[in-house]
Amino acid sequence: MIPQHAPFSSEQAAGLNSLISGLSAEQATWLSGYLAGVAPQAGGAAAQGAPAKLAVLFGTESGNSEELADRTVKAAKKKGIKATLTNLADISPSDLTKFDNMALIVSTWGDGDPPEQIEGFHEAFLKETPDLKGKKFSICALGDTSYEQFCEIGKVYDARLEALGAERLTDREDCDVDYDEAYEAWTSRLFDSLGSAQQAGVALVADAVASAPAEVFDKKNPFPSEVLENQLLNEDGSAKETIHVELCLEGSGLNYEVGDALGVVPHNAADVVEDVLKAGGFSADEEVEHKVFGKATLQEAFTEKLDITSLARSTASKYLKLGAGKELEELLSDDKKEEFSDWIWGRQLVDLLTEFPIKGLSAQDFVSILRKMPPRLYSIASSLKAHPDEVHLTVAAVRYEGHGKDRKGVASTYLADDCGKGQKVSVFVHHNKNFRLPESDDTPLIMIGPGTGIAPFRAFVEERAERGAKGDSWLFFGDQKYNYDFLYQLEWQDYLKSGALSRLDVAFSRDQPEKYYVQHVMEENGGELFAWLEKGAHFYVCGDAQRMAKDVHQMLINIVSEHGKLSEEDAVAYVDDLKKAKRYQRDVY
Repeated sequence: MIPQHAPFSSEQAAGLNSLISGLSAEQATWLSGYLAGVAPQAGGAAAQGAPAKLAVLFGTESGNSEELADRTVKAAKKKGIKATLTNLADISPSDLTKFDNMALIVSTWGDGDPPEQIEGFHEAFLKETPDLKGKKFSICALGDTSYEQFCEIGKVYDARLEALGAERLTDREDCDVDYDEAYEAWTSRLFDSLGSAQQAGVALVADAVASAPAEVFDKKNPFPSEVLENQLLNEDGSAKETIHVELCLEGSGLNYEVGDALGVVPHNAADVVEDVLKAGGFSADEEVEHKVFGKATLQEAFTEKLDITSLARSTASKYLKLGAGKELEELLSDDKKEEFSDWIWGRQLVDLLTEFPIKGLSAQDFVSILRKMPPRLYSIASSLKAHPDEVHLTVAAVRYEGHGKDRKGVASTYLADDCGKGQKVSVFVHHNKNFRLPESDDTPLIMIGPGTGIAPFRAFVEERAERGAKGDSWLFFGDQKYNYDFLYQLEWQDYLKSGALSRLDVAFSRDQPEKYYVQHVMEENGGELFAWLEKGAHFYVCGDAQRMAKDVHQMLINIVSEHGKLSEEDAVAYVDDLKKAKRYQRDVY
């Protein structure tokens, strides 16, 4: 289909769409080549001028910013713009003086932190003062409105570039987790500001024609995957609920590499939907309209389309404008930010409705302040080589009590409770170039994966086993209790026997009076771990970002310092060099 932003009238677009839909693959290929050949003539005077130059720079944590940056470069080239792609992690702030026009796509990690990869650039950027007078820039900031410091890094970079003398090509775009529409609006403004060549229209048509015959499943068009297996991994008596889910990809055309993630588009649980309907005094059958889905009943919208659990300051502020009273207005005042943060902790959207009710609240008005149901990303726990046409996940079902109410994780309990064998789940593949196996199968691996952090390492070991890799592999796994929570225990034992896994060390935190975690096992084996690093081993971490990953990172520095006989400063530099060489990679959440 011809994109809406293509330079055609509605009549022209309708005619082209009609033509494209009726072409055979052979005809589409021929016409694509023909249009590419006549494109230089179609560009007219605009195509004859010197092309604009654009440096597209990115800072990424999970790969979204990098994917959008790559997309921007490709789109810019189709519009006659000479575009280049650069990772902020690979440059210093002084390098910005080399770029006349800059498009920065940068994400905010957690509540206001820069992506780990660009921490070095970030610190230097806030201190150094390169002269950027005469340079131009535009920023696309990625974030999550459920965090207080929404898109904070993008905002900081926007102000910093201006302070250093650069001028805006176009205003910053702050994107929520459902970022496609906002991103496309930003690129449209960006390209307009650069005066892109008119030949773009022909390139877009050629692309549409060439790709028309096949349906593509992606984030915008998830694949309805059948559940093949849904199995509880913990034994009876465990305090944990970890499930192994197997999904069918047959006929999807989806491919993934180990290290990638699977996007799951969940549904809200029936009891959660009922609670919101009741709290708002809404009728399930009432029809509402939203830019995300057009028209639907409240029941359908709340179940499948909208985020009805996340609660952030931005949502509360919008709710206040619908008629909430002075009490909420006071709580949202600038001098009570800390008090609001304390209040919101552990609460959900339903609490806003019950604690600050609005008499006669319109369902349509309420729906207008809600965002699209965001997909959740799960580290893939399988190798396509070992399981053709399948993808596996390892998911911890989140259930807890907050402020006197039972709460649950949206996606994790959707998979646990509602996705038995034969059910369909909407999925797409999210590629993560920053969490990859070494190119050589002879390279040793050290893998730290407690709890569900084990997922990608199951995929790593499967992949290397299928490839007959000779490199050593060392897995550190941890959970609560050995007898109940040893995830995939039989598989690891088989891999140890076959040699696909060289070594396995475990830590079960609740099997003794003192808490015992993976970082403690690392410390006990510090000498050998450092020796592996010196032999060229790649070091991987997956799991909890707030505590585990930080503790593991500090322990790695301690081990390098002690066994490498280095100062703290030199040990930090050693670990930083591992990151720069992509020998230290993390998949944390």
